[in-house]
Amino acid sequence: MVARRATLAGIGVYFGVLQLVFTLTWTVYVVYLPRLAAAAGISGIYVAWILVLDQLIFALCDWAVGIAADRVAQVIGRLGLWIAAITVISALAFLLLPFAASGIGPVPFLVIVAIWSATSSALRAPPLVLLGRYAPTPSQPWLASLLLLGVGIASMLSPLVMVELRNVDPRIPFVLSAAAVALVTGAITWAERMFARDAEIPPSTRASASMPGVGPFLAAIALLAIGYQVHAFLNSGAFFLRFVGPDRLALLTPAFWLGFNLLMPPASLLTRRYGGLAIMALGALIGAAAAWAAAQAGDVISLVTAQFIAGGAWGCVSMSAVAAALAIGRTGAEGRVSGLMFSLVAAAALARIVVVAIQLPQQVPAIAEYLPWLPALAWLLAGLLLLAAARPMQRR
Repeated sequence: MVARRATLAGIGVYFGVLQLVFTLTWTVYVVYLPRLAAAAGISGIYVAWILVLDQLIFALCDWAVGIAADRVAQVIGRLGLWIAAITVISALAFLLLPFAASGIGPVPFLVIVAIWSATSSALRAPPLVLLGRYAPTPSQPWLASLLLLGVGIASMLSPLVMVELRNVDPRIPFVLSAAAVALVTGAITWAERMFARDAEIPPSTRASASMPGVGPFLAAIALLAIGYQVHAFLNSGAFFLRFVGPDRLALLTPAFWLGFNLLMPPASLLTRRYGGLAIMALGALIGAAAAWAAAQAGDVISLVTAQFIAGGAWGCVSMSAVAAALAIGRTGAEGRVSGLMFSLVAAAALARIVVVAIQLPQQVPAIAEYLPWLPALAWLLAGLLLLAAARPMQRR
């Protein structure tokens, strides 16, 4: 039993490192994209639309890759090799970006970007398929928190990484990032073997015809993702700028991710006891209150506190959403449900980038007036929807 727990802990930490490396790779990409696009002959006004293209590809590929992962995982040992092979292609495409940008022209550059975006989908839903099929159900929330801890740590470091990378030759971080992704993903076959070896019951290869709760779950994910995008990327910086100068943003904005990292693992114990949908609802309601408090904050201390609580609530939502997706898709449809979840998150990010690109709040002042309150409203509605869905799921 102790050895089995140690194996699960090792796999969870490995998944966290995998997400840490991938998220930092995205940060490197965003930092250097304007410079690389200019080298490829693409005007700076189109950089935001390249990011829109990325999110559109994510939204389409996450669902498709999730479905494919369900099918590939029917043979034990095949999914890890499949993920590793696709990720090698992703790493090579990412490695090419800074070297090929100069002289190849806009179209080949965008083709390489599209290949990288599409193949990087292998690092989102497919690892959750392994977790859902092989990990004991009581351990899944804890393992999800370890996996997402990598995302939280990388997101907390991203503002500082962006500052440090501004004057660095892009070839250096791109080479290091591509190599790190390829090396770390190479161990995915080990994780699959360890999971399969310690599995108590062989995983089912047939998806259930009905997936109770999937409709309310996906609707809540859409609301939660919209609220997160507006709060984290549109409102938070503006809130802090009421009290501090732009030079201090990189030090204060990580408060959200600090709460995410510290409060998410303890919340996994609640998810184990009460279920993913119920704890998603709790996190959504706490997040709504914290987002409202951030909009109302009268000083920087109050704002940092509200951001810390909002980040913890988002961590609670994210971890329990993974557990809920695996429970709803169990067994045989874990990738399909997880892929849809990631697709909705990507769609929300796409919408946010479009809003910024067309300067919608500046064009329509009424939208700017309601933006500070949109996250609280979206998370409140999601929380109520999840509460209604959680009760029949708990009875089952």
